[in-house]
Amino acid sequence: MKAFVLAAGIGERLKPLTNDIPKPMIPILDKPVLYYTFVNLKKNGIYSICVNLHHCPNIIKNFFKKNNIGIELIFSYEKKLLGTAGAIKKVEYLFNDTFLVMSGDGLTNIKLKNAIEFHKKKKSLATIILKKIESKFKYGFAIVNKDFKIRSFIEKPLWNDIFENNVNTGIYIFDPKIFKFIPENKFFDFSSDLFPLLIKKKEKIYGYIMNEYWIDIGSFSEYRKGVFDVLDGKVNIDVENKNYKHLGNNLQIDKTVKIYAPCFIGNNVVIGRNAIINPYSVISDNVNIRSNVFLEESIVLENSKIGKNVRIKNTIVGHNTVIPCNISLFDSVVIGT
Repeated sequence: MKAFVLAAGIGERLKPLTNDIPKPMIPILDKPVLYYTFVNLKKNGIYSICVNLHHCPNIIKNFFKKNNIGIELIFSYEKKLLGTAGAIKKVEYLFNDTFLVMSGDGLTNIKLKNAIEFHKKKKSLATIILKKIESKFKYGFAIVNKDFKIRSFIEKPLWNDIFENNVNTGIYIFDPKIFKFIPENKFFDFSSDLFPLLIKKKEKIYGYIMNEYWIDIGSFSEYRKGVFDVLDGKVNIDVENKNYKHLGNNLQIDKTVKIYAPCFIGNNVVIGRNAIINPYSVISDNVNIRSNVFLEESIVLENSKIGKNVRIKNTIVGHNTVIPCNISLFDSVVIGT
């Protein structure tokens, strides 16, 4: 089986972090979320993957040229965005059998075997992987019948729209006949165009409810939650020393520094005297932290510098950022690049 991974999004909700990197390249500890998507596909026996590109495409190309994980990557560049469905239509010639589509900014350890078997058993044209969640207002919802056939969708639901909590994960299984429903050279989206069309035409479109971990890192709060879930060992991905102190190489950490798990410290990090690194702190590569810094429940991205006597809590500090001395950052303040 082949897969198509959507990686062309601009990442509006994650700006300014995504000003100069694609959203799927946002790091989960020491690797971009897209890396874990590819690794999971490989674990599920999928070795041929097409990826669409648009925003900062060379960042994705260059990273996976240097970090070959033993899969075939085919890149499809879109000068003008074609939408999620239009993107696969552009490379229709690659898919002549059942194929998979995944969002490049979803963090998951889904095991696809059962979902694929479900798709084939139902003889479905399109199967949408769903996830039951408690939060009812961040995602679009699918309404399914007792046979798991999808009856309707609700995007950005209101209180009186809530019937179920099956959210669309952005993972799909398609029969190649799907292409006849997608126009060529036109912006066409799965949720707003293709799926409503299939329901209107009474085509076989089913929902498969997954039990494994999944989160969309497309917002600051969900990004932080995904990173902290990895530190807690809730996500079965390849990260060393889960639920403890992950310490990188070539560190210069003063002996007076206090570090509490779970946390992550990358390579070439400098931490000065009397700093306190509290739980759920993530410090990426090449970060310089001076003396008397307090860090908790925060993510500091690579090449940043934190001045003396700085307190940072519940915050994301963008890469290449300089935080001056003697200030405090609390509650999801995001510093741009």
